Amino acid sequence: MFSKKIVIIAGVIVLIAINIIALSIANRRYHSFGPGQIAISFIAPFQKATTHSIFFIKGIWNRYFFLVSVQEENNNLKKALSSAIEKNNRHTEIKASNKRLRNILNFRKTMAEKVIVAEVIGKDPSPWFKTIIIDKGRSDGVIKGLPVVVPEGIAGQVTDVSSHYSKVLLIIDQTSAVDALVQRTRARGIIMGESAGRCIFNYVLRKHDIKVGDTVISSGLDGVFPKGLRVGSVSGVIKHNSGMFQDVTVTPYINIEKLEEVIVILNPRKHAEFRSDVSGQ
Repeated sequence: MFSKKIVIIAGVIVLIAINIIALSIANRRYHSFGPGQIAISFIAPFQKATTHSIFFIKGIWNRYFFLVSVQEENNNLKKALSSAIEKNNRHTEIKASNKRLRNILNFRKTMAEKVIVAEVIGKDPSPWFKTIIIDKGRSDGVIKGLPVVVPEGIAGQVTDVSSHYSKVLLIIDQTSAVDALVQRTRARGIIMGESAGRCIFNYVLRKHDIKVGDTVISSGLDGVFPKGLRVGSVSGVIKHNSGMFQDVTVTPYINIEKLEEVIVILNPRKHAEFRSDVSGQ
């Protein structure tokens, strides 16, 4: 079977040959009236149609190659665009990661304790427990009970440790507890997690002046978190007409959903008080 391309080329060659023969016959009879003139009259319309056909076929052929070229160029442009988008995504991610790491590095400079930076590699999907998994474990010096923080404030406490990984109980978990105080008035209480992602400031005496917006920091009296670490901001206060305590809710400074890197404090009990004047940087 012949390809379409060969058939078209052969057809064009035949048409050209017929035209050449016809013109040759016509030239020989140019000055005499007779079969030559009759031949020209007969062949001219055919030649015109042939010429139009040639140009038509040539146009189709050129447009075909043009479309093939455009398609190929379009594919190349799509590949280049995809590569550019991927490079831009990587650049954006690297930029965001560098910003977080710079914040952590600056935060580490404010701490006298020995610390280690860990990456969050997993989160507990359970609605009852608020925990994360980090990529540092016993081989890195991590042990059960160590505090975990970020530049914004307290994140939680290590509860389980393996050779290379650890589980961290977040501050918003209902079983979490941090001995804390209001930075402005020094009113003490216990920060405990709440299911709504907030914290409850329990056992705060009703006589203390507490206002929405007050900063709550760690007291250092629980033997886990160094004194002066930021916990959260008071978001609600209810004083009852009777009873010893008032109801205080606290919104943590950290965004649990956006935790990607954390700092584990390896020797928290060796430092009496955290420099709270720079902890918010």
